[in-house]
Amino acid sequence: MNDEITGTTAADIAMSVRALRERGVLRPGTVLPPVRELATRLGVNRNTTVAAYRQLAQAGLVVSRGRAGTMLVEHDSVAQEGYAADTVLRDVGTGNPDPRLIPDPSPVLASVTGRPVLYGEPVIDRALDAWAREWVAPDLPSADFRITITSGAVDAVERLLAQALTRDDAVALEDPCFLASIHTVRLGGYRAVPVPVDAEGMTVAGLRAALAAGVRAVICTPRAQNPTGASLSPERAVALRAVLAEHPYVLIIEDDHFSMLSAQPYESLIGPEHKRFALLRSVSKFLGPDMCLAIAATDPETAERLAMRLSPGTTWVSHLLQRLALGLLSDSEVRASIRTAGEHYAERNSAFAARLRAHGISTHYADGMNLWVELPIRAHTVSERLMRRGWLVRTGDGFSLSERDAPSHHLRLTVHDLSPEDAEQLISDIASAVR
Repeated sequence: MNDEITGTTAADIAMSVRALRERGVLRPGTVLPPVRELATRLGVNRNTTVAAYRQLAQAGLVVSRGRAGTMLVEHDSVAQEGYAADTVLRDVGTGNPDPRLIPDPSPVLASVTGRPVLYGEPVIDRALDAWAREWVAPDLPSADFRITITSGAVDAVERLLAQALTRDDAVALEDPCFLASIHTVRLGGYRAVPVPVDAEGMTVAGLRAALAAGVRAVICTPRAQNPTGASLSPERAVALRAVLAEHPYVLIIEDDHFSMLSAQPYESLIGPEHKRFALLRSVSKFLGPDMCLAIAATDPETAERLAMRLSPGTTWVSHLLQRLALGLLSDSEVRASIRTAGEHYAERNSAFAARLRAHGISTHYADGMNLWVELPIRAHTVSERLMRRGWLVRTGDGFSLSERDAPSHHLRLTVHDLSPEDAEQLISDIASAVR
């Protein structure tokens, strides 16, 4: 049925595949023709079919399997954070914070109600704006920045890219990468350029190659990178800023999602002369995922364009939510509980990593809520064996941007909320599964 694909331009070919999929002619799991074969049959340049397949991949309709070809996928087959649906297995791949460590908002709720906010009023609560400026100012090289409030970091990233890029523009992403960033770039129709991550953050060679490939934006996690837990070292940050100094108008987006929980110092890619930047700090990791609020500190022009992207839709984040977040973040007891939560994640993950190393499994906790476990065999094989023992884990394949034939040899585990007995059982089961 692949011979029904038609078109002479990339857009036409992509639309043809979409139409065949919608009619049920091409079904999920169908492997599309190799690009050379399809180009020859349609009488077009090979680059045209490559561009068509890229458009389909960016829309989340196909996935490249390297030498195994390009395959149609289900819309809901893309990995997402959170608990897996419809499973009786113990899920240790959620990426969730411990609900017991999320502060109770009840004592603050009564203080946030008051006069209703109406259309045309300032979209940012003045007290929150002042507090946010004081919070981020020490970590920005310039005092000339603006504060915008968005419905979480993912919302901010989507709108920041939309105000700066057009379809098929290139975006540099960490590899392996946070799932939400992969989805945002793909669904926005942008082209993801992977930049490898090591123990010190984005690699210099990787960023230099991405800039040479023409990226218009760079998304970086300065600490507690998800999934690896890596944080930028001071030396690496200096080297990366030197590379970016030659590209002052490339938009730098720093997603400091673990800010108040992290024990690592904040290092930045944003140099003193950089023209386009955004430092994002969401509250979901320490005030809870349902607190959909993030602070975006940006250069003035980006702030104006970001405000334009907000105006046709949500316009502003609820002032009740803004006041609640400020009330919690200003409370000394809440701040102390957040510090305690950060210590909890570090202690639990460090202990789990040490026990895995005792079994000969290379694991080193750096920062964050999760563990990035290196395996001596394929992660998919380990995952299947653990399923038979009652565990649901997340392999590293879903976090990878590189189109490579080699399967992942990593697991990302969320184990900080396991009891000592369950943690020991999982460690034992992983050790058995890799043999």
